[in-house]
Amino acid sequence: MHVEVDPELCISCGVCIETCPDLFDWDEEDKAVATQEDVPDDLEECAYEAVEGCPTEAIKEH
Repeated sequence: MHVEVDPELCISCGVCIETCPDLFDWDEEDKAVATQEDVPDDLEECAYEAVEGCPTEAIKEH
């Protein structure tokens, strides 16, 4: 699984960071960013939750 955050769609609500703090964090522009492009197996469940929970659909799963 691979995830990335579209900074144009991110509204900095923080849902992804609260849901999966080991995978998402803030960048220098206070937008969410995936700290790892390839999601480790043990983080896949929370990554899916973050994708589903994003109110602007800014997180894309590949």
